[in-house]
Amino acid sequence: MAVLKIAAFSDGDVGGNPAGVLIGEILPDAAEMQSIAAEVGFSETAFAAPLGDGWRVRYFSPESEVPFCGHATIALGAALVRQFGDGTFVLTLNQASITVEGFRDGENVAAALQSPPTRSKPASPELIAEALALFGYAARDLDPKIPPALIHAGADHLVLALNSRKALAAMSYDQKDGQVFMRREGLVTVVLAYAETPRLFHARNPFASGGVYEDPATGASTAALAGYLRDIGWPHGSAIDIVQGEDMGMRSRLHADIPTQPGSSIRVSGTARMME
Repeated sequence: MAVLKIAAFSDGDVGGNPAGVLIGEILPDAAEMQSIAAEVGFSETAFAAPLGDGWRVRYFSPESEVPFCGHATIALGAALVRQFGDGTFVLTLNQASITVEGFRDGENVAAALQSPPTRSKPASPELIAEALALFGYAARDLDPKIPPALIHAGADHLVLALNSRKALAAMSYDQKDGQVFMRREGLVTVVLAYAETPRLFHARNPFASGGVYEDPATGASTAALAGYLRDIGWPHGSAIDIVQGEDMGMRSRLHADIPTQPGSSIRVSGTARMME
């Protein structure tokens, strides 16, 4: 079985977050999937096999399994479109059932996922202080309009909203310390975000929990952030756009549609391009 290499949430024909996709008749065992993901070396690899009228899907980073990965889901959607044609595909994850849809757009594929339900809660002062120290920030660097919080849309994240693009660009941390922190707290990533306007955000996503310093595009955290903005009454106007990966030289674009119902699924969309 060949692993496809697809960049999800690309900015046209460039950028995006590379993901591996392996589609087979059955899923390999967990140890083999972990070994394949480590060999591929991307932040996540999605594994899919037929299940009823849909697909059983699991996601692995180079060092661990994750419950949900947005960019690998978009990449999987692109792979399914290329193999079976335009459509909507039902995906059964470890802890949720979602859909991904896609259609061909020239050489690329436009794809959208429906996230698992969202939820959020305030982060403790102790957790905030430890996270700020990890990344070299102070409380004065935070945007008081978007308080730090624990956010979820299929996976758990901590969001720290910063008050300037300069502060976001300056992000730096020790990956080993970050891994200890994220794994202890059960966080898949930490979302560092800056609101240029109420509907346009710039983001960076340290992913030390999975053995990756930074993710250039993170669909799961985009869904979680969108759900949190809904929870706090942010004036999002029913949708937000996120630019991520700029500081890595891998500019990526993500769009999130935000329905009014609290806790409901977020639609995250973008473009996927074949890498080889």
